[in-house]
Amino acid sequence: MGLFGKVFEKKECSICGGEIGLLGNRKLEDGNMCKSCAAKLSPFFSDRRSSTVAEIKEQLDYREANKDAVKAFHTTRTLGENTKLMIDEDAKKFMVTRARNLEEANPDVISFSDVTGVEFKIDEDKSEEKKEDKDGNKVSYNPPKYIFEYDFHITIRVNNPYFDTISFQLNPSSVQINEDNPLPINQKPNERQNREFIQYEKMGNEIKNILTVARQDARHDREAAAAPKTPVVCPLCGATTIPTPAGTCEYCGGPVK
Repeated sequence: MGLFGKVFEKKECSICGGEIGLLGNRKLEDGNMCKSCAAKLSPFFSDRRSSTVAEIKEQLDYREANKDAVKAFHTTRTLGENTKLMIDEDAKKFMVTRARNLEEANPDVISFSDVTGVEFKIDEDKSEEKKEDKDGNKVSYNPPKYIFEYDFHITIRVNNPYFDTISFQLNPSSVQINEDNPLPINQKPNERQNREFIQYEKMGNEIKNILTVARQDARHDREAAAAPKTPVVCPLCGATTIPTPAGTCEYCGGPVK
């Protein structure tokens, strides 16, 4: 069969066994995958072509189990606009998603303790604003005028077997600052006078601070739970007891220090 024939050759999905339609193949290291199976993978997963069939099946098992985590998720706080950081403060977990139907989208539920770092970055782009002369040509102002555009990015680094970063932009479109009056060369406008700039800068710092503190608290709780327990004498019943996680006597239920 020639090269042209191979393009139209029917392929079978190595994951579900279904037939892969024209232009619907997603190559794996040792097999093929259909669009339907690919859509079930984590949106933060980017290593598909070098993944084996076995590795993809493992991830799909993880994604199936994640559905229960989504159902149990209770949002207590939300930050962001198009892409949202949704937080379950009681369960010490979070999700990042653009979806309105959470059960259908199945966003990855991440524990605070799995966060390894958070970065907040503001990107600046500078372009010259020009005007038309009498002949319709674009020419510079004298002195030159510039447009400054800003985008606000969050990168969350996580400990997960299928991805290690969650990146998203806070602002749906670039925040643009035009100066009515030309500025001296190499001088930027005062971003702090722009309402949108202040809004997204505050949002980015808040997300970074929340996840950083939550990560530290979750790890402290985990370390404290794993630490050896010291026996104490209950002041109520006099028994030597190992305090329960609630700080009570294991025999009489009274409070112990």
